[in-house]
Amino acid sequence: MNQRRIEFSVGIFILIGIAAILYLAIQIGNSSFLGSDARIIDARFTNTGGLNEGSNVMTAGVKVGVVGDITLDTENLVAMVQLKLRKDLSIYDDAIASIKTNGLIGDKYIALDPGGGGFELEEGETIVDTESALDIESLISRFAFGSLEVGE
Repeated sequence: MNQRRIEFSVGIFILIGIAAILYLAIQIGNSSFLGSDARIIDARFTNTGGLNEGSNVMTAGVKVGVVGDITLDTENLVAMVQLKLRKDLSIYDDAIASIKTNGLIGDKYIALDPGGGGFELEEGETIVDTESALDIESLISRFAFGSLEVGE
């Protein structure tokens, strides 16, 4: 009987350890598996150009959120990007969301200018003033094959 009690205690200890490791992994990965205190705002882009789910959303160089789902609005043929933002960040109707690159060939992120005039966007509303990703490959090929003039 004593052997069974020891095995049971060891099993409980291992389960608690696994649960603690899972919890830490989720917290470190910014996952919303256990619930989230994020506010969801959508942004409409004509081209997401390599932006991925989980990419950072930055304001003034500070991470204020992450990119959630990226879907296609089949009616308007634009990409709808879900932004999971901190609740304490005020986003106004004149906000601008731009897709930028870290370095020359780095990861894509969204640079968010939250605006300051007009009314504050509520959860689920959409930022319509956006700047899509710059397509470096097409720009280089246009320049290399002569369809882009210097100074254009």
